[in-house]
Amino acid sequence: MITHNTSTLLLSVFLFLVFCIPNLSWSQEQKIAETHSDSLVEDIKVGLVLSGGGAKGLAHIGALKVIEEAGVRIDYIGGTSMGAIVGALYASGYEAIELDSIFRAVDFNSLIQDELPRNAKTFYEREDSEKYAITLPFDKFKIDLPKGLSKGQNFYNQFSQYTAHVNNINNFDNLPIPFFCMSTNIETGKQVLLDKGYLPEAIAASGALPSVFDPIELNGILMTDGGVTNNYPIKEIKEKGAEIVIGIDVQDSLMSKDQLNSVTNIMLQISNFRTYNAMKNKISETDVYINPSIEDFSVMSFDQADKIIANGEKAALANYDKLKKIASRQKSIPKKNKIVKTLDTIVINSLTILGNKRYTRAYIKGKLKLKTPKTTTYEELNEGINNLSGTGNFDRISHKLVDRKLGKELIINVKESENKMLLRFALHYDDLFKTAALVNITRKSLFFDNDVISADVALGDNIRYNLDYYIDKGFYWSTGIKVRHTSFRKAIDFDFIGKFTEIPELNINTIDVKYTDFNIQAYAETLLKETFSVGLGGEYKHLRIISDTYGEDKDQIPRTIFDDTDYWSTYGYIKLDTYDNKYFPKKGYLFDGKINAYFLSPDFYEFSIVKAKLGYATPLYNNLSMNISLEAGSKIGNTTLNSLDFLIGGFGAKTINNFVPFYGYDFLDITGQSFAKALLSFDYEIFKNNHINGSANFANVGNKLFSTKEWFKDPEYSGYALGYGLDTFAGPIQVKYSYSPELKENKWFFSIGFWF
Repeated sequence: MITHNTSTLLLSVFLFLVFCIPNLSWSQEQKIAETHSDSLVEDIKVGLVLSGGGAKGLAHIGALKVIEEAGVRIDYIGGTSMGAIVGALYASGYEAIELDSIFRAVDFNSLIQDELPRNAKTFYEREDSEKYAITLPFDKFKIDLPKGLSKGQNFYNQFSQYTAHVNNINNFDNLPIPFFCMSTNIETGKQVLLDKGYLPEAIAASGALPSVFDPIELNGILMTDGGVTNNYPIKEIKEKGAEIVIGIDVQDSLMSKDQLNSVTNIMLQISNFRTYNAMKNKISETDVYINPSIEDFSVMSFDQADKIIANGEKAALANYDKLKKIASRQKSIPKKNKIVKTLDTIVINSLTILGNKRYTRAYIKGKLKLKTPKTTTYEELNEGINNLSGTGNFDRISHKLVDRKLGKELIINVKESENKMLLRFALHYDDLFKTAALVNITRKSLFFDNDVISADVALGDNIRYNLDYYIDKGFYWSTGIKVRHTSFRKAIDFDFIGKFTEIPELNINTIDVKYTDFNIQAYAETLLKETFSVGLGGEYKHLRIISDTYGEDKDQIPRTIFDDTDYWSTYGYIKLDTYDNKYFPKKGYLFDGKINAYFLSPDFYEFSIVKAKLGYATPLYNNLSMNISLEAGSKIGNTTLNSLDFLIGGFGAKTINNFVPFYGYDFLDITGQSFAKALLSFDYEIFKNNHINGSANFANVGNKLFSTKEWFKDPEYSGYALGYGLDTFAGPIQVKYSYSPELKENKWFFSIGFWF
């Protein structure tokens, strides 16, 4: 018998089977159908082509912002020149907004010109860089032209740091987005596709703009800008697997006859013929062609980044609907891994140097300022690389950090310069030496691998010459010999001559004097840092001061000889110089202290001369900076010899012996055996490289200034100056209007070009 409860249970089970089993069956069929449908969804592969175009390539960043916003997944990137630079960073994991921030912060002038910070150079190298306007190769006494304006070292250093997180990837297909770039084989004129190797080297080869950057030797091939042969690699990206191609084209169109008005434009037009004609077919092969408006910009318009990026964004927005349709045909975009910011601190455990033949490992390590193991920063590492590059002894310095168990291995690969001889030029004018044209011949590796011999001849109103021989041993003791001949003629105050010798009373105000200094120094110095040097040496000096105004010498020639003497001394010095600019410093410190002990001089008198200068520059507000300096000197011992007294006054000329610049007074206006001077200057850079400045200086001068404490009394001499300065590649152009309250007179000073 089946009870009531049993029948109720059976009925419930029956109803459950009737209603639920079909639903389960239908649900399973739906899932199977959905799975089958998913497998049929189209997932196209999209390639992105980025053309070259110098600064105009910044438009790529604006277009990438819109492409990201539309949801398009980029599967391959191919670029040339500036397109390779932007594309490589994007392929390595950066987002468009991050690229925007990076490129707005970059100083492209510094990158392109390979400007090295002043504190990355030794004192010897600074003197070279702050003396000559033009440098040309001169091997075998044949004038040649440099391969480019820049070696691209600053660019390489910066790009290496930005891509440090992928520096272990040698196959660019394994980057977050597969990537390749185009370069050109200079020997054959054929294109070279780069998709393996070290990413910064590949990008440097693709972007080696002819005449701007030196060619890059890579894999045994000498390469230049890829835009010469293939500025829009659409065929290559399709061969990689791209089914849909988005192209961003920032190339120049051909110029009209009216625009072909310069050598630069004509050469650019000729270079563009090939790429312009090739683009006619490439445009039709591009599925989404984005062509930003870049007619108003040049390849060097990096200062207009805002407008260029905005134009790229605008051009991409015009294709927004097409981009959205492409995104709808793709599966979801995989989320990018957040780039781990490169740590400021890195541990370099070992150093490998490749490619060096003439220059020793110790020399290179000294220039790198690197003793392993060392905890350092990218900034310090780049400074060391720049310092090595700044020697001019290497055409190329590539470097790579490789992860090891205990830290990183730094691999330096150098290409030593084959050029050993240089011809250099400069021009200068000041109110003491007048006009001068400087011609220099420099020979490197003459007797030793790391020696330099340099000969200067200054032709003009006053002929001068210098001969320097220097053996550079980095942070070890370096040695050198200097030979200097300096002369000038100057009309000076009659009373001034009375300090040197007894002269008759003459009814004249000034006397024309010829001042000649011949000097030989042998010295040794060591660098504790690039900015700090200690040295010891010996010096021979012949000083001759004569006048043709009156009198006659022993040969019955009408002249008066005030001094014609040999001086011998030993000396020591300490230098600290962290100024960012020699002529218009905005920040940094300066200390220059020297003591000369004269042991063999007229009548065998012994005396010493001690002098020191302390300077401090600091920014105050925006482009306004302040410079304070204190300077003092004293003669110790015999006081009857006056030829080497301190000569105070003037501005704009390179000082010798104990000459001290001083606004308000002319050269040699003030003289004494001791002095104390203070200077306060304010400089405002009204726009790039243009400076207006105001200065005030005060001094006390006397024969026993410090022993009598007279140096601490109210200033006996004062002067004020207003000036304008233009910082150019050939040196500063400066005009100073100065005034002295004591003389109640004003004076103009002019200085053009580097001081030498």
